[in-house]
Amino acid sequence: MGDALEVKNIEKVTNHDVKAVEYFLKKKCQPHPEIAKVLEFFHFACTSEDINNLAHALMLKEAMNGVVFPVMDKLIKAICKLAEDNASTSMLSRTHGQPASPTTLGKEMAVFAARLSEQRHEISQVKLKGKFAGAVGNYNAHLSAYPSVNWPLTAKEFVESLGLCFNPYVTQIEPHDYMARLFHAIIVFNTILIDFDRDIWGYISLGYFKQTTKAGEIGSSTMPHKVNPIDFENSEGNLGKANGNLSHLGEKLPISRWQRDLTDSTVLRNMGEGLGHSLLAYKSALQGIAKLQVNETRLSEDLNQSWEVLAEPIQTVMRRYGVPEPYEKLKELTRGRAVTKDSIKEFIEGLELPKEAKNYLLELTPHTYVGAAIELSKTVDIAISLVNGVTTL
Repeated sequence: MGDALEVKNIEKVTNHDVKAVEYFLKKKCQPHPEIAKVLEFFHFACTSEDINNLAHALMLKEAMNGVVFPVMDKLIKAICKLAEDNASTSMLSRTHGQPASPTTLGKEMAVFAARLSEQRHEISQVKLKGKFAGAVGNYNAHLSAYPSVNWPLTAKEFVESLGLCFNPYVTQIEPHDYMARLFHAIIVFNTILIDFDRDIWGYISLGYFKQTTKAGEIGSSTMPHKVNPIDFENSEGNLGKANGNLSHLGEKLPISRWQRDLTDSTVLRNMGEGLGHSLLAYKSALQGIAKLQVNETRLSEDLNQSWEVLAEPIQTVMRRYGVPEPYEKLKELTRGRAVTKDSIKEFIEGLELPKEAKNYLLELTPHTYVGAAIELSKTVDIAISLVNGVTTL
């Protein structure tokens, strides 16, 4: 802390942060005889951005690998467990907000687990880059002092020794294209999670999920009965804030006038904001998931009141066996009308179909008409493990 304050005091005079660090290091090393002989090699042939671009890349690397990725992985695993635990829990789908072909709760969770897993993998594929090429990227000063040294190779070896990818084509700055790729990739992950948050919010509203309560906790200052889905709302809000910040960084950072202007320096100081709000959002979503309890009674009620969804398999089987105008006949039976188990049964019994096909349709219910949803839910962990080959930057 004392060293940092001393650097800041020097900066009050220099009005230049990197130069302040250079002066501080020279002063700090002056008492050491061997280092004192080469003090002027501090910042030798460097521009400030040679220092800063590497620092920023290493900060991002440490933040993503040590903090962000582990929470992303925990979130994906939690959603994956929701999928596996509820693989066989039948649920009414809703397209355009209206009843649609049934699915399982597990399969709908598996969709999010797979999407988030794939995008997390995309984030891990971004190459974090660095430069060490001097004032305008040409090693001008380096070569004037030591013309026989292979400076591009020396710079490459140094940058790669830090665990970064070397960028040989730069100006005064590393162009920040990799940062834009990273931030835009995180935005996509966050946007998928917003979709998840909103869907869970909706399922809670429908009564498909209950939320465990905590003694002493209050949902509303005036309505004692309230148990609000605040974790998913907090997650969504933080994701919006994060995406706004990361979007600006992704759009601004690759743009710098001629060989460099200072606008990137101004916004780079705010990288932590977007990542911080993202992290808060992931943790809020995890907290919300931990409170969820499936309300199978409510799920079953909706399915029992939606026999019209069997119009799809009936008309599809009718097509197979050449029954004329199957879609139109089912439309007449179901569209805008109350459809019951008995009316569906009566319609099927009146069809000219092979006995085996007719028996299959008669045994079908909204609960069992879920296609491959159960298998998809149970195998999502395999799909996720196939996606995640590289796990860190």
